[in-house]
Amino acid sequence: MRGARSKTAVILLVEDDPDYQRLTKRALEAGGIPNELFVVDDGEQALDYLYRRGEFADPNLSPRPDLILLDLNLPKLDGRAVLKTIKQDPELRRIAVVVVSTSCDEKDVLLSYELGVNSYVTKPSQMDSFMKAIRDLHYYWFDVAMLSG
Repeated sequence: MRGARSKTAVILLVEDDPDYQRLTKRALEAGGIPNELFVVDDGEQALDYLYRRGEFADPNLSPRPDLILLDLNLPKLDGRAVLKTIKQDPELRRIAVVVVSTSCDEKDVLLSYELGVNSYVTKPSQMDSFMKAIRDLHYYWFDVAMLSG
């Protein structure tokens, strides 16, 4: 296991909303912890990135993430299916996955934990609250928690 600041954090954001993509990027930059953010727009792209298929075949363009920020309601393949695939794969299951979703439905929360999510965060509706939530997530996963890798 490695400590949080031993290298630049690699984060994969799986989010189809361009506004949330921009806000997440701004919040991570404001956090002050070095990171490389890679963004994909749907569940199929997320798995292509993780399995290095298609446009992500070059490992230099798709480094293994330390953390995945995963929306649940995605086009093509939803976040639940992506999470299930990640957590059932021996090569991927140790990657920390945080669901960041507008859904506060108890069924979504429980299913996400049943599928192996490391944390579940509801997207706040206020921009400032969302920025703070992302900075707090970043602080926790890269300053407090020990990640494998």
